[in-house]
Amino acid sequence: MDDIQNTSENMDVQDAEIVEASDDVTPVEGDATVLTSLDELIKNHVKSIDKLRVEVKKQQDMINDGFQNDPVYRENEAKAKEATKVKNTTKQQIMKQPAMMTLSNKVKSMKAELKDKQFALSDYLLEYQRLSGANQIETDDGQVLEIVNVAKVIRKSSR
Repeated sequence: MDDIQNTSENMDVQDAEIVEASDDVTPVEGDATVLTSLDELIKNHVKSIDKLRVEVKKQQDMINDGFQNDPVYRENEAKAKEATKVKNTTKQQIMKQPAMMTLSNKVKSMKAELKDKQFALSDYLLEYQRLSGANQIETDDGQVLEIVNVAKVIRKSSR
């Protein structure tokens, strides 16, 4: 306690003036600063994610090497591969049946339609959110759904 009092007694106290923020900074300049900071933050996160991915891969490779160096694991893996071959052969024979081929094509068609509808819904929700400013929408049966935006980056192909 005495150290705190001695320290505060030795400190010089200075008067300061409180200055209010100036209106001279236009929103555009502020936006540019925020954008620059955000750009740098994104780049740092991408670097960090890439570095972490490399480290995860390195650690995963060490785990896989541990499995491959175990003779019991290798023997069981060989048995599993053989069982998988038999299973896949049986599956292919069943899928050659006309009824199964019809069902398979129907499922593929339905999955494609589902994907298209989900993509369209995403566009509709973004437009609804933009126009209404709301992050929720209520269904006909009274269920409240939250609108969630998802963004990600992918490497641009070098074509």
